[in-house]
Amino acid sequence: MPFPLLKKTLLLSSVLLLAGQAFTADSSKQLEIDENSFDCLGAMTQVGEFFVSNLLGNLDETVAVASSETGGKYPVGSMVSLIPSEVMVKHQDGWNPETNDWEFFELSVSEMGSKIAVRGTTEVVNQFGGNCFGCHTLARTEWDLICGTGHGCAPLPITREQIHAMQNSDPRCEMKE
Repeated sequence: MPFPLLKKTLLLSSVLLLAGQAFTADSSKQLEIDENSFDCLGAMTQVGEFFVSNLLGNLDETVAVASSETGGKYPVGSMVSLIPSEVMVKHQDGWNPETNDWEFFELSVSEMGSKIAVRGTTEVVNQFGGNCFGCHTLARTEWDLICGTGHGCAPLPITREQIHAMQNSDPRCEMKE
């Protein structure tokens, strides 16, 4: 890794670590989320490469923002997932201003359902070793921390074919068929 890039990576990692330790989310603005809150990708609505739903029933507005060519702010309760084991959920305004009120989840999924392996704001690391917030914070403001083609985020360390294979092999969907 070239020195300037290494230096920037180390600086961003240090800032994220300190921010994660210094900030406590406002629990009064947190949605109740447990392992039953997560469903297979096939039960969610596909918009482009990712899947969305809304825990509070506001699916139309969630889909409208996800489908927008100019971005927008996702409504409370929005759930966004690219692959079965990684999910973002939008809490109430003011829950965590640093993450635009998003919480990141790393799930263990099986035909029995979902288990929350890790949840949090700036400290969650995914199965590929990447910090969720570290990547999503690169999205331009109008995309509300959602990464997508042309949103400003770094490319994923996996191919589209690998993403599609993961999406199509969600073991939680098989138990519903």
